[in-house]
Amino acid sequence: MKKQPVRKFVFLLPATLIIAVFFLIPALLCVAYSFTDLALTGSNAKQLTFVGLSNYAKMFADTKVLRAARNTVVFTLGSIAGQSILGFSIAYLLREKRVWVRRVVGSIVMIGWVMPEVVAATCMNSFFADRGTLNAGLNLIGIKGISWLFTYPMLTVILANIWRGTAFSMMNYQAALDDVDTSILESAMLDGCGEISSIFRIILPVLKKTVATNSMLITLSTLGCFGMIWILTGGGPGGKTNTMTVLMYVNAFQNSQLGYGVAISMALLVIGVVFGLLYTRMLGEGEKNEAQD
Repeated sequence: MKKQPVRKFVFLLPATLIIAVFFLIPALLCVAYSFTDLALTGSNAKQLTFVGLSNYAKMFADTKVLRAARNTVVFTLGSIAGQSILGFSIAYLLREKRVWVRRVVGSIVMIGWVMPEVVAATCMNSFFADRGTLNAGLNLIGIKGISWLFTYPMLTVILANIWRGTAFSMMNYQAALDDVDTSILESAMLDGCGEISSIFRIILPVLKKTVATNSMLITLSTLGCFGMIWILTGGGPGGKTNTMTVLMYVNAFQNSQLGYGVAISMALLVIGVVFGLLYTRMLGEGEKNEAQD
């Protein structure tokens, strides 16, 4: 009986080592480097110096960082709302459709998701460009084209990210909707509950855990989104789409200030933790309400 816990530890040891080597140690190094003047070039690249909280003091005094944090929150919230609403809508409309319809529509929606981010961003750049597909379509119906990437840069990158990530939400909601008891919906219809009302009063309350989990996963992927924004706008114009990931890249690799760039990444980590705590609280309150019921 005493050998069983030891045996379990032996089986867990490879996974523990992998997590330590590829996650824990790099994370601790990032925290340590954020307190140094580590650089890619120059004398600091050979011998770094401990600078204490200087990087963080510089970060909080930098208006670009504050603006990037605001842009990150706007970009994340817009992506969550768009991907969740569109993904749920597609999944709901396909709920009782034939198998071939679900496969065809699902395959079309998944095109953007299965593409590498660089390829998807290039496609979106061709779509929103001044002489791109969108303006060409508008010109055909007599509407003058708009410089989307210059006039509405944040809206453009949000729409591009929604297009790419909607398939993930669609699959989550399809799996959840297939488990909803249809007898409950039929009883609600007989009692005079309309289709729209049944979605908000029955389906969404049943799927609240799926909604929270899906939103959390979208948040994690969106906070780390870099290629889509970099290829579409490069953080511009005028820093209007300069998110924390873009600012971190510019400072760490273009300006060669790795220590400062890592400090910015720590601020991005804090934003992710705040979102994570909010979702955890939402799930906890949902489970508490279910227990009381």
